[in-house]
Amino acid sequence: MKAFFGIGLFVVIGLITAIVIGFSPQFSSVPLPYDEEQKGLKQEIVIKFSYSVAENTPKGLAAQLFADLVRKKTNNHVKVELFPNGILYNENDEINALQQGNVQMIAPSFSNISEVVPDWMVMDLPFAFANNDAVQEAFHGDIGAQLFKELGAHNMVGMAFWGSGFKQITSNKGPILQPSDLKGLRMRILPSKVIESQYHLFEAKTYPIPFNQIYHSLENGTIDGEENSISNIYSKKLYQVQKYITISNHGYLGYGVLMNKKFWSTLPGDLKKSVLEAMQDATQWANDNAIQINQKQWEEMKSGSTMQISKLTAAERMKWMNAMNPVYSDNESIIGRELIQEVRKLQNKYAGKQPEIN
Repeated sequence: MKAFFGIGLFVVIGLITAIVIGFSPQFSSVPLPYDEEQKGLKQEIVIKFSYSVAENTPKGLAAQLFADLVRKKTNNHVKVELFPNGILYNENDEINALQQGNVQMIAPSFSNISEVVPDWMVMDLPFAFANNDAVQEAFHGDIGAQLFKELGAHNMVGMAFWGSGFKQITSNKGPILQPSDLKGLRMRILPSKVIESQYHLFEAKTYPIPFNQIYHSLENGTIDGEENSISNIYSKKLYQVQKYITISNHGYLGYGVLMNKKFWSTLPGDLKKSVLEAMQDATQWANDNAIQINQKQWEEMKSGSTMQISKLTAAERMKWMNAMNPVYSDNESIIGRELIQEVRKLQNKYAGKQPEIN
């Protein structure tokens, strides 16, 4: 009986040993097959995308589309986390956060970028673009290429230009039809020396208040008015605390979609390609739909607001353009003659054309 038990125990031990040696990877001399599709499967890459506007703006909607496309195109290997409404960083500190690597993506206004890269002030020049076609030509032509080129030295990569729309002027002090109507007004502006010089030219006071503080600043009388795209006026309900709006289309509000350069360089080539494809698709949608979004929200605002609406006539628009010409010469040494010449070419090419909001 003892002999039978000993033989059985020996067989069991032998089977266990065979299984361990034969099937355990650490004892096998044959390398396991490598499945390329499994590479990084358990390592989800997260892109934190911070921006200051609401989700229902052209930028907010484009960001959501981009996040969805990245998830699909990378087969869930890359996740874009969205932080709208300045809940993570506001426009005053988001560029520094990007440069430091605290976030991987931001989409600041041209004005905010110009605080770090002065060439970007070219996009804030008054009446630089007659309509959306001129804007798109600036994005995709020599102007856009030059602006993206300047970002590398600041640890940033330009991914795309997203449009928001043409800017209009709102006020609580009366309709603004002539440049002289700005005299003495306290106006909220983006932190741009070019925009500042426009208002100072007509003796208005300027306040670079963060976007998410505009409503309360208007409500409590800290400022008298502001300039913004229709979608921003609508989404932040600025029409509730403003009595007058002038459809001036005097400037264009857009955004540079930026990536942290160091982070971008570490992305594997296949994932980088997928992210770029997602950005291209989102950008096409964003810039095609910004016009429709602004027009739709403008119609809703007109029907639901008590603001008095004024519109610049062609003659009034020309008067404004001529009055603002000194802004170009005053800022040429900062922006650069070549970029200003490119703007002048677009002005001549699209002379007589009207922006979409009317």
